[in-house]
Amino acid sequence: MQTSLFPQLDDAPLASCQSGWFKQILRSLDVNNQHAWPDQFGQKLRHHLTQHQQRKIPTLSLFSGGGGLDIAFRDAGFDIIEMVEIDQRFTATLAENTQAERKLGGATVRCIDICHYTPPPNLKVEFIIGGPPCQTFSAAGRRAAGVSGTTDPRGTLFAEYVRLLETLQPRGFLFENVYGITGAQDGTAWQAIQQAFRQAGYTIHWRVLDAADYGVPQHRERLFIVGVKDNTHPYQFPYPTHGPDSITPFPYYTAAQAVQNAPSASNDNLNINGRWGHLIEGIPPGLNYSFYTKEMGHPNPVFAWRSKFSDFMYKADPDSPVRTIKAQGGLYTGPFSWENRHFSVEEIKRLQTFPDDYDIVGKRQIQLHQIGNSVPPQIGRMLALSILHQLFDAELPFPMYYLKKDHALGFRTRKRELTKAYANKAQQAIKKLTDNTNTNTFLKEALPLHETAYLTEKFALLKQPSKAITFAVNLSYEQHGDTLVVQCEPAHHQKNVTDTCYEIQMQPRNTQPWAIALTNVTLKGKGLSRQTFTALWKAFEGRIANQFGIDDLVQLSGYYQYSPKMIATLHIDAKLASLPTEWQILPKIVAGLGVAAQIRATTLAELWGIKVEKLLLILHHLRSMGYEVRNHNTNPQIPPGEYLIPYAFPTLTPRSVQLNKSL
Repeated sequence: MQTSLFPQLDDAPLASCQSGWFKQILRSLDVNNQHAWPDQFGQKLRHHLTQHQQRKIPTLSLFSGGGGLDIAFRDAGFDIIEMVEIDQRFTATLAENTQAERKLGGATVRCIDICHYTPPPNLKVEFIIGGPPCQTFSAAGRRAAGVSGTTDPRGTLFAEYVRLLETLQPRGFLFENVYGITGAQDGTAWQAIQQAFRQAGYTIHWRVLDAADYGVPQHRERLFIVGVKDNTHPYQFPYPTHGPDSITPFPYYTAAQAVQNAPSASNDNLNINGRWGHLIEGIPPGLNYSFYTKEMGHPNPVFAWRSKFSDFMYKADPDSPVRTIKAQGGLYTGPFSWENRHFSVEEIKRLQTFPDDYDIVGKRQIQLHQIGNSVPPQIGRMLALSILHQLFDAELPFPMYYLKKDHALGFRTRKRELTKAYANKAQQAIKKLTDNTNTNTFLKEALPLHETAYLTEKFALLKQPSKAITFAVNLSYEQHGDTLVVQCEPAHHQKNVTDTCYEIQMQPRNTQPWAIALTNVTLKGKGLSRQTFTALWKAFEGRIANQFGIDDLVQLSGYYQYSPKMIATLHIDAKLASLPTEWQILPKIVAGLGVAAQIRATTLAELWGIKVEKLLLILHHLRSMGYEVRNHNTNPQIPPGEYLIPYAFPTLTPRSVQLNKSL
């Protein structure tokens, strides 16, 4: 091994780095440090290694996705022999780019479930790359249902990875995943994964790295594991090339630099439409929906604190790397451009350091899914180079510097500091806003005292009947000071529907003030119909939206993983006899019993005082009243036999993805 060419930082004279290590790398490859330099870097690195490297390293790619890691390793002198991917949408992209003279030309694409993949008898590989689906370990997974880790079938796919290591016996492997994998199931899943790799004969080295530290214009923290067969070679992770942790601080590659002169956008409409599209313009770059919260000091708060995900309405800062680009998201999932529009697919490719000439097949959302699901090629290249040198004794035209095992990187600390900086930025913007705005009230329109509304089967409350099947209700509102009373009854006369059948009393928790100028709310319903119950909640939701600018009941109560900001009780007229079972249980649900936590079916039935055999029927009744109910079928992160009802009130709307899922 040519150790003199590849010193650890601590073994190298600092003077040799004064001109900048990364500048030295760029000069050696004749790469200009301008927009799209990662693309040049990959092309010229591949050209150099093709001209000077003795041999390419035969490599198998697993869970290939959109091909980000494959691009990186191909550029760094590895020969991708086969690519295994189950999703046909992704393999269409891989097939397009494995044609002759393309980025991955010559590789064989296998569209197959890895559980059914058997390597060809003549397949000889020296390295394996890839990481299984991360949703079961990710922050998105936690938001959906908690971290289930290896109890989710997707969380056990690493066992198939290990099977192929044992079958093919490569010299090493690179395994990538979200860092949440280390905390899944209180760390037991992580211990099992490490043990499985060791039993397969590999010494493992792992670190959580931020892609921005390696020239990606995106903060993206991921776990990387490098396995070495029988401890035949030492391995250390490469030193950061960018940011404060680099040897001689080299500035981050910013979002504005990355998207400069990006290829012309496709025909996608980049306008931000929908209910909240108009709010994007007011958000300072670098901030998200929290700009419009009471806690941030906004004079007309729209959202409750911590009621949305951090990427909701997130607008990128042109002078910094963007936050993590997500594989899947909704209409308001950022990053959005500082020009108050969506980024084009071409710009998102730049932010992920995909080459401009790498074709990603599919409609916009499918393209974004593939990009966000991939390892950014530039951090992949630096890891591949470190592996090429240390495991395969290769020489490069520039030195490499490595991190000692106990060397701590500072990206987590900087993340906290950046949060404080953006909070100060928000305060300055809000001060200007309050200096120039009348903030006494938020009233979209004159509010009626009486109205007839129409509830659809998908839980929209309309002011006019529609072609869809609807249930008409009469609503009345009475407000005195900080007290609001909403009454609801069927619009069509029914016998015995003259008196109030039930009341829901609501008030804020003493320690958790809510974002409306009310301290007492009463919802009164006539008739024990599921439609009237749902319409009553929807009417209250619409009222606070129009009067106070609060988006929905979730914004009022807060996200379910935090303590609710309101207390509610349901009282049903004691004179009513033989209540249906679901109505006997509703007071417990409204009070929060069996809500906002994953609970086993037997425990939930016991809490509600019913037989477990009746539980599924009751849950279907709740869904018919607009309650969101999750289980393993709707959210695979939830273990079989457990259920989650996130909120004590109906939250389903026509836009709810849960409407398309079956319990």
